[in-house]
Amino acid sequence: MKELLLVLLVTEVSARSNNTRCRLGCDCRRDLRFTICSRANLTHPPSGVPPSTELLDLSDNFISIIPKKVFSKNRKLRILLLQNNNIRVVEDGGFSQMEFLQKLDLSWNRISTLTEGFSIGLTFLQELQLSHNQLANLDSRCFFHLDGLQKLNLTNNSIHAVQMRSFSSMSSLRQLHLQDNQLTSLRSGTFSMLRSLEVLNLAGNQISDMDLSVFSPLTSMTVLNLAHNQLSTVTFKTFLSIHAYSTHIQLQGNPWNCDCDLHRVFRKLRSIQRLFLDDYSNLTCMEPPVLRNDLLMDVDSELCIAETVTVLIITITVVITVLAAMLMGERKKKKRRKGLHWTQQGDFSDDSDF
Repeated sequence: MKELLLVLLVTEVSARSNNTRCRLGCDCRRDLRFTICSRANLTHPPSGVPPSTELLDLSDNFISIIPKKVFSKNRKLRILLLQNNNIRVVEDGGFSQMEFLQKLDLSWNRISTLTEGFSIGLTFLQELQLSHNQLANLDSRCFFHLDGLQKLNLTNNSIHAVQMRSFSSMSSLRQLHLQDNQLTSLRSGTFSMLRSLEVLNLAGNQISDMDLSVFSPLTSMTVLNLAHNQLSTVTFKTFLSIHAYSTHIQLQGNPWNCDCDLHRVFRKLRSIQRLFLDDYSNLTCMEPPVLRNDLLMDVDSELCIAETVTVLIITITVVITVLAAMLMGERKKKKRRKGLHWTQQGDFSDDSDF
């Protein structure tokens, strides 16, 4: 698909002198199957686009609504560029009958909601760009018909809630970009069915809490970016549940609490051969205050050794105390037994005298 876009754009530049005006503000080349209407001051999708068009560029205009079946006469479209408009509404079926469409770019618009009807007709879409919009919530209806999608970009929206199985219809998805949103937690089931996912970018959110099994369905994940969130600690089992062959993890820019528990977690994580902490050397401490802005890898491990020794001393002391109490208890029992024995012998002596 990238090769197709490159060829079409290069050909456009080389053939400028032979362009045919297909409507006011648009340049067309029927034999090359592209129509360029960028910066044409359009307020709605144009009519009269040649049916043979495979690339339609409507970027940098003032389009606010995508009406139902507005592209029904352009069923051969493979690439549709609508970025940097004022689109607020995509009517149900706005992209229906576009069975050849491979890339749809709706970035830099004002879309706040996606209905189930948004994805009707996009069964074979491979790339969907929705970055820099106003989306706040995601559920399973948003992407219901996107069975063949491979790349989904939701960067820089206002997403604070992702319902369970929101992405479950996209079993072919390979890249999911959710950076620079407002997510605060990751719950089990959020990424279910995404067994083909290779790149999961969650950087720049406010994530402070993750369920232990949230990443377990991601058996193909090669990159997990959790940089610049609000993680102060992590559990070993959260990352151990990643069963991919090789996963690179980014974690810098989080407010780490550099206690001994965190040291132990990272020591164990670094020993797992299939996990790579790419930016471990850049992780800095937020807590405790005495270590603020210090590198985690440079924090004096003797503190943790001292803590371990202290725990051992306390444990040994407790054990010794318990053993001493048990010994004293046994001694008291023996004394009671001896006292009872001598008492019984004294009773026997009195009987014989009688």
